[in-house]
Amino acid sequence: MYKSIKGTKDILPAESARWQFVERTLRDIFHRYNYKEIRTPIFEQTSLFARSIGELTDIVGKEMYSFTDRSEESITLRPEGTASVIRSFIQNNLDQIQPLTKVFYIGPMFRQERPQAGRLRQFHQFGAEAAGSPTAETDVEIISLAVEIYRKFGLKNFQLKINSVGDEDCRPRYKELLKKELLKVADKLSPESQKRIEQNPMRVLDSKDERDKELTAGMPLITEYLNEECSVHFERVKALLSTCNIPFVVDGKLVRGLDYYTKTAFEITSTALGSQDALAGGGRYDLLVKELGGKPTPSVGFAAGIERLMMILENNHFEFPEPAPALFLAAADDDSREWIFKRANELRSQGIAVEIDLLARSLKAQMKEADRQNAEFSVVIGKTELQNGTAQLKNLRNHSQKQILLSDLEKELQ
Repeated sequence: MYKSIKGTKDILPAESARWQFVERTLRDIFHRYNYKEIRTPIFEQTSLFARSIGELTDIVGKEMYSFTDRSEESITLRPEGTASVIRSFIQNNLDQIQPLTKVFYIGPMFRQERPQAGRLRQFHQFGAEAAGSPTAETDVEIISLAVEIYRKFGLKNFQLKINSVGDEDCRPRYKELLKKELLKVADKLSPESQKRIEQNPMRVLDSKDERDKELTAGMPLITEYLNEECSVHFERVKALLSTCNIPFVVDGKLVRGLDYYTKTAFEITSTALGSQDALAGGGRYDLLVKELGGKPTPSVGFAAGIERLMMILENNHFEFPEPAPALFLAAADDDSREWIFKRANELRSQGIAVEIDLLARSLKAQMKEADRQNAEFSVVIGKTELQNGTAQLKNLRNHSQKQILLSDLEKELQ
């Protein structure tokens, strides 16, 4: 018997209705902020991700699903969404259509990580990107958008963390300073952090290893070494967040895991997920468009996991609306089945959700099925109803009923 591959999961019909509700809610919020949907392929050239995410990141070094296709080209299933969006932005000259491009995406991503709660090898993300503006207002709009999503779903136990990771001017100087400090304790750091000291020292500050946290507790933070431009930008971000009544904490060790970030970095976390506490993360990446072959374009965005959101909603006993037919048409005898079949299709074409019995079951079994489907109304049709042109419309929610003309069935339901 075939089984799904480790780290993947079927979304069954009972669950898919909840996913659809979440996706509809996301699209509604993106629409309010005037972000348009973009759909990119699920695989790209491997070099796109290696160049944008960074050769030395865990994603590129350990987690990507890459393969060589028949044309001997290295292809990778997308591990994140931003690189594909920016590739499309450049390829399709979206900057020439309007000065600020605001897009969102919802879809599957792929990373060969160790499967655990809220983290699968095929997982789903939603995210947004705004390309073309250098302003702090754009940063805060993106942050506000992410926060609004979690507020909309009734989450209360989440926290917004922000930081500035500098730019290509001030960050190199800080990294050299940090490297010197880290080398003093290098032999006591975890093997993973020891590897990062030379090429990616800021990631050591973001280590989840408890010993690493102790050793780096007093290390200098980049916020102490920002140049004037980055400092002014960061202060403006904080002021705008306060103006919008969005609570935040400044976390000097928040550096994000990807190489393309500049200036603002942020993360939304929740204690409801245990050790895997990140719900969403993002920031500004003014260098990425140029790095991928486009014109220098200041940009900012975020990404978030749907599985983790679903876990919290279920833990919070969130009341998802369950789809149900408006009407169950039940056959009292064999003579009425053809009429019911024809009438159901007519009603469906008028936008009414109708269910009928396709298993030739007894009337009693059909009524049990109507209850199981949580249908709102039912009508039993037999020879008598067809002859008289009338039937009893029963409300299955409050158990009231009334006699109606069969010709008025559509009007009664609408």
